[in-house]
Amino acid sequence: MPNIKSAIKRVKVAEKANAANAQAKSAMRTTVKKAEQALANNAENANELVLAASKALDSAASKGLIHKNAAARKKSRLAKKAN
Repeated sequence: MPNIKSAIKRVKVAEKANAANAQAKSAMRTTVKKAEQALANNAENANELVLAASKALDSAASKGLIHKNAAARKKSRLAKKAN
């Protein structure tokens, strides 16, 4: 544990950011999984779920949680499955 006041604050801020990032990344993974399962089961709302997953991937990429090319690749693969 750091002794310097600014270092203590940085640790607290980093922990908060880490928790927020983990939550956002987990939510993104969940939406992508739901979309993939819906496509596999030929669900009626599969296209809506693919759109939601695409939005979640874009959001994660803009926040720096995943690389923009990784988001593009995952979106492309989802769209390919949808067609």
